[in-house]
Amino acid sequence: MYYLIFFGFFAVLLFYGISLYNHLVSIKHAVAKAWANIDVLLKQRHDELPKLVEVCKQYKQFEQSTLQKVIEARSQVQDARQKQDISALGQAEGMLRTGLGNIFAVAEAYPELKANENFMQLQTRISSLENGIADRRELYNESVNINNVQIEVFPASIIAKMFNFVEKPLLEFASSEKADVNMKQLFS
Repeated sequence: MYYLIFFGFFAVLLFYGISLYNHLVSIKHAVAKAWANIDVLLKQRHDELPKLVEVCKQYKQFEQSTLQKVIEARSQVQDARQKQDISALGQAEGMLRTGLGNIFAVAEAYPELKANENFMQLQTRISSLENGIADRRELYNESVNINNVQIEVFPASIIAKMFNFVEKPLLEFASSEKADVNMKQLFS
């Protein structure tokens, strides 16, 4: 009789442990999927940026320093993306977004550039990708938050430690990305 109670308790405990493990695996894959969604959009934007820079370069008087900053930031984003270095990606994204904002702001001073159909299409496409990245970033951070909470709560923390489930970093962009474009600085 006691063996049945012990066996029943052990079976329930085992089932619960397996259930917790499967839940943690599911969350881990949700984080990976959310990252993959961001990665696709980052790659698409990475492929569009050289086209934008080339269109802007056609206008000789267009600010070369602004274009150079975008090119450098694009390279840093690509490096961080390939290494899956979330904190470096956040910093590089902030620089890139600031640079893109500057390009679009400076373009206001070039009516012929603003009238260029390629520029307008690229601006629309890149803005659309930026919005998609922001949406996917929100989903990624939510998935990371769920992951990080689940591996800390008891009793899931026991299973998480046993099977090396780890905390994931949030994707946070640099504070410069949140700042307004300084129009005086751009045109002085």
